[in-house]
Amino acid sequence: MAEEEKVEGLQQLKHENQDLPQVLVLGSPTCLQTLKQLYSHKFRFLIPNTSLDSLYPLTAPLSSISAVICSASFSLTAPVLRLLPSLRLVVTTSAGTDHIDLNECGCRGIQVAGAGKLFSEEVADMAVGLLIDVMRRVSAADRFVRTSCEAATWDFPLGYKISGKRIGIVGLGSIGMEVAKRLECFGCTILYHSKHKKSAVSYPFYNSVIDLAATSNALVLCCALNEETRHIVNREVMLALGKEGFIVNVGRGSLIDEKQLVKFLMDGEIGGAALDVFEDEPNVPKELLSMDNVVLTPHCAAFTSECIIKLCELVAGNIEASLSDKPLITQVKW
Repeated sequence: MAEEEKVEGLQQLKHENQDLPQVLVLGSPTCLQTLKQLYSHKFRFLIPNTSLDSLYPLTAPLSSISAVICSASFSLTAPVLRLLPSLRLVVTTSAGTDHIDLNECGCRGIQVAGAGKLFSEEVADMAVGLLIDVMRRVSAADRFVRTSCEAATWDFPLGYKISGKRIGIVGLGSIGMEVAKRLECFGCTILYHSKHKKSAVSYPFYNSVIDLAATSNALVLCCALNEETRHIVNREVMLALGKEGFIVNVGRGSLIDEKQLVKFLMDGEIGGAALDVFEDEPNVPKELLSMDNVVLTPHCAAFTSECIIKLCELVAGNIEASLSDKPLITQVKW
């Protein structure tokens, strides 16, 4: 009798799960496991293989799905969106939206929600940490100690002081402002380039990234990726930055002409680079792996234990708002 009750309970649970709103998950978001733990009682998460081809056999069951969650690693292109005729909402777990065909969403009346300003503090913390690391050679010094612990003497190259340096921020949005606030505590002079001059700040504005680089000791890239900012740091910018200049990128990989960056680093034409993002993730140019003036992290600047919980709450909140025909919490407008 107990076994029959157990089977009946499982069948009832399966039926209830089938009645939950279906949410398609694409690109294995970092928050996925926590999201499932917290909200599987509210949503039925469908998690296919993330390759485009694998979605086509699933066209029939996907036809009724009204919400999608995707990470920045999944390109939500027009062909993918057309597999979802009932789609009303896309929720991306990233602050950027360059991986989503916003034009197709607009034509279809599909709303898009992003992470908003949720990541600003985490990314700013990481940007400053990367700047300190690459200029003071922290990671390189760690490797040196680990491999030279039996050496008679330590002969390690000098790094560069952070305090008092001129730091050029490319993209003075919510993340850029948090970076500036932190670097002011180091006595750094803050300069910036953005799409528009910010009337509310007193930092010197540079209309040209080349001019910004020419007067900066380091550039910190925080801007969104679009057609105007793709390769915003190119050969000319790197030449202007010079042999003792540094680049930190916590935005998107394609903000930098990566091939030119590798060449400049190999030739000693810039001082170093700290990169959380790359042009062809998860592929990283092999030349960078052995360079002691380069610090590399796996596109993780936004994520902390605390932030993951907040992100899950935001994702679920946007889905619930859409299902209830209420305004999205962090709607992306374009």
